[in-house]
Amino acid sequence: MPRILCLDCGLKRTGIAVTDELQIIASGLTTVPSATAIDFLKDYFAKEKVELVLIGEPKQMNNQPSQSTPVIEAFVVKFKKAFPDMPVKRVDERFTSKMAFQTMIDGGLSKKQRQNKALIDEISATIMLQDYLTSPFK
Repeated sequence: MPRILCLDCGLKRTGIAVTDELQIIASGLTTVPSATAIDFLKDYFAKEKVELVLIGEPKQMNNQPSQSTPVIEAFVVKFKKAFPDMPVKRVDERFTSKMAFQTMIDGGLSKKQRQNKALIDEISATIMLQDYLTSPFK
C-alpha cells in the first residue's frame, strides 16, 4: 500500500511526515529548507510510493486565511506543477505548532532541544498527518 505524506510548509522550512506502508502510523520524516522541498520530494517519490500529499492550510481563528497563506499557496502551485498526477488535500494546521511544542515538553526534551524550530515543523506535520488518519471525514 502506498504511503501518505504531509507537509507543514513555511517561508524558511518545510516539516515532512509520512505514514507507514499500511497507513496506520504517522512518523516525522525530516525538515528541509522550503527552497529545496520540491527537489527533496522528487527524490523521495522516486524511492517510495506515495498516493496522497497533505499540505497544511494556515487559517486564523475566524477561519480567514493567515498572513502566511500566500507563501503556502505559491508552494502548492509549484508542487502541482512539479507533480501534476499527485493528489493533494489541504488540512487545517491551526494549533499544530503549539501542540508540537507541548509534545516536546511532555516528551522531556530540554529547553535547548525545544528551541529547534525544524523539529517543531516536523512534529507539526506528524500531528496533521495523524489527525488525518484518525479522521472519519477523510
